[in-house]
Amino acid sequence: MPHLDLRLKTVAKQIKANCHVDIGSDHGNLLVSLLKSGRIRVGIAIENKQQPFENSRCALIGLAGEARFADGLNGLAAGEADSLSICGMGGGSIDAILREHPERIPPKVVLQPNRDEHLVRRWAIDSGYHLVDEYIVWGHWPYAVMAFQSASGNDPVYHNEDLESALMFGPINLRRSNPQFIKRLNEERQYLLNLGGLSDASRYRLELIQGILHRKQDETNH
Repeated sequence: MPHLDLRLKTVAKQIKANCHVDIGSDHGNLLVSLLKSGRIRVGIAIENKQQPFENSRCALIGLAGEARFADGLNGLAAGEADSLSICGMGGGSIDAILREHPERIPPKVVLQPNRDEHLVRRWAIDSGYHLVDEYIVWGHWPYAVMAFQSASGNDPVYHNEDLESALMFGPINLRRSNPQFIKRLNEERQYLLNLGGLSDASRYRLELIQGILHRKQDETNH
């Protein structure tokens, strides 16, 4: 069984399917772990770089899996997989992959963007996928892990939440109010206040953080 760091262990816990596809599989460790633990029956690794493709191909030898050399969802047929994961990329890259071939996306999607997670949540709202769970994995920096399921109608997880704050930091994260999560928000707020000369994006992020912390303080007081 390959060693998975806490980030990928958290991803793996969200996956249980007949056929699972992992885009950007790197060494193929996630798929190997899922196959050996019985959480999936068939695994497909998709890579667009030669060495990671070879890594995944070798890792899956003797298992019910295969590696495909392709760019994102170009390597998958519609209806071929039950679930999909993309881990370790920026939110913009994940968003671009998912929007290129929406008809090929399986009903269950687990995503772990390294940054710009709001773009991933916006994709889900635009594309008919509801956020069913999300976690922050506290490592070198906070990693967001999000699980989505295709569904009709508006996503109820955003009800009674400030949409922009929820897109940026996660509606479930905001409701849980984990002490470490609130601590990080306070630290980032102080960092941005001390920084000076903020870009428009950083100023907007600061405004959202201050709004969240103000609302949490009001909740505590009442």
